[in-house]
Amino acid sequence: MLPQDAPKDTLINMRVHSSTRDFIDKAAKSIGKDRSDFMLEAAYEKAQEILLDRTEFFLDDAQWEKFNRILDNPPKPNKKLLALLATKAPWE
Repeated sequence: MLPQDAPKDTLINMRVHSSTRDFIDKAAKSIGKDRSDFMLEAAYEKAQEILLDRTEFFLDDAQWEKFNRILDNPPKPNKKLLALLATKAPWE
């Protein structure tokens, strides 16, 4: 859900083809929203999906047991693993 309590204080601009704008407007109107609310909600939901997909995962009992076995028995260091661990993350 979008954080609705705080006042909006930032502007987001984008250029699109008029056919894309018209298509978005049609979809927004079909559910009683304006373009800005529709696009913000869609972008926010997609952002949540992407970030949650990278921070949470769900396992059944068998998968959980296998996951824990792997964690309890990490691979022995090798050149590729050491290089990976020494690489700075793209978001840093």
